[in-house]
Amino acid sequence: MSANYDQLKAFRDKFSKVTDTQKDLFMEECLKELAARLLAKVIKRTPVGVYPSGSDKTGGTLRRGWTGGEKNNALNYAENLNVNHFGNIYTIEIINDVEYAPYVEYGHRTRGGNGWVNGRFMLTISEKEVREAAPAILEAKIEKWLAGLLK
Repeated sequence: MSANYDQLKAFRDKFSKVTDTQKDLFMEECLKELAARLLAKVIKRTPVGVYPSGSDKTGGTLRRGWTGGEKNNALNYAENLNVNHFGNIYTIEIINDVEYAPYVEYGHRTRGGNGWVNGRFMLTISEKEVREAAPAILEAKIEKWLAGLLK
């Protein structure tokens, strides 16, 4: 059996010239895409309060809390998130600063303590969906990145 390894050698040579900074930037780009997908899902899933007319209250505080209180789309917000890098681990924090967010997520007792309001699990469910989709998303991004190295 014979094979022509010229293309493989050319790829090896190009890949060896990729700097650690370029690799880090690619990893951050991947992480931010996953964060944007998570935010898009969790924002859509987050309930909006409905208040009687004339109460001067509007719903959506909890939903806006995912993007720091701004009316910002998930992709734009995720692009500005800080990525932390510790060895081979990259992390990004997605938080909702609204004080009652955990109660909506996990549930809470009613006023007076006689009942229970079930949690909505908007973050938990969204995170599970993104975890399941992540391998395919990352595989496509890696293929595109590697193809760019061959050009």
